[in-house]
This record gives sequence, structure tokens and C-alpha cells, in this order.
Amino acid sequence: MKVKICGMHHNTTEVAALNPDYLGFIFWEPSSRYFSGKIPSMPKSIKKIGVFVNASVTSVLQHIMDHKLDGVQLHGQENVAYITLLKQALFEGKVKEILVAEKPFEIIKVFSLLDSFDFSVLKPFEDVCDYFLFDTKGKLPGGNGHTFDWSILTDYPSEKQYILSGGIGLESVDKIRNFLKSPASKYCYAIDVNSGFEDEPGLKNIKALKDFKKELSI
Repeated sequence: MKVKICGMHHNTTEVAALNPDYLGFIFWEPSSRYFSGKIPSMPKSIKKIGVFVNASVTSVLQHIMDHKLDGVQLHGQENVAYITLLKQALFEGKVKEILVAEKPFEIIKVFSLLDSFDFSVLKPFEDVCDYFLFDTKGKLPGGNGHTFDWSILTDYPSEKQYILSGGIGLESVDKIRNFLKSPASKYCYAIDVNSGFEDEPGLKNIKALKDFKKELSI
């Protein structure tokens, strides 16, 4: 099971020292975890993911080049045509030059769930993205701090691996363990955490993250 720590800002270097599989940097300005500045150096094993909400393809490409991102997480209403255009542009000109060959570029498409979800909307995206990410539907994209009903994923019809997100904290360990024993977790690739491990927006609680990784052996 992989772990993705999102909403990085104030103590990125300390979080990177925990060797998570992914670190997420939010490039959506209304977010209280909006990232600006330079991403500090970190182990090559950690994939840097840029989080975007309805940004133009040009803007996304510029951030990829500026920060040498290893992937993007699309948190808005980005459709199949948008992702197809982005993928085509990724392997042209200057963008292609900065992509690291040994680290395949990843595209994560987010879908927000609550008490129910029409899984048929996923089908057109299966061929254009690498992973789905499921979080809790709220007033704003992401960072709502609430958990959706994971049992909904029992009806997950795809073989595309997904990332589980939404309101996960240290108190969620037993719930995650039980979920990972259920059929609904068959294609669960990673756990995504954010606000449940913060002392304030963008400032992660290192001890809580250490304890979480130790408890789940991830």
C-alpha cells in the first residue's frame, strides 16, 4: 500500500524525510494550502504531484516544468478531451525534455463521493489517466476533512487502481485495516492524507504521520 501526503507547504523537508511514496503540492490559489515558491530537494523515490483545479493546460505544463513534477492530480471538471490534450503536450518540446525517464509521469483524476455515486462516469477516463482518486464531496475541491462511506466502493466496476482519500487521520487506522480486508479494497493502490495530519493548513504533524505509517506498515 502506497501513501500520499498532500497539501505540502511549510515543513516539506521534514515530511519528505519520512519517505512517503508521493507528496502533493496544491497549485489552486483559493486553497489555504496553496503552494508557492520552490519545492525543496528530496529523495528521488518520492513522486512530486501537482494538484490543479480547472487550470489551463498551458498553466499545468508551466508548473510541471518549473517544479519538475512527476505527475498531476486533476481536482476539477477536467474532461477526457482536456486530459488527452495534456498528455499529448507532455511529450512535446520543452516539457518532454524535463520528464524523468525512469519515473513515468502519472495522471490522477479525482472524483468526489458522498452517499452514492454513478460509477459509469469513470469508464471514459480509464484510458487517459493512471489512477482515480476518491475523496469526499464538499463545498470546495478537497480538504473538507470528512470521510465518505467507503462501502460504496463495493460496487466499483473498474480494474483501474484508485487512491482512497477524504478525512483520513490517525484515528482512521482501524477503519483502514478493516477496509483493506474487504472486497471493496481490491483495487486500492494508495492512501491519501492531508488535513487530518496538520497542526495548521500546510503544516504537517510529523509524529502523527510517523505513527500512521508505523501502524499501517506503509
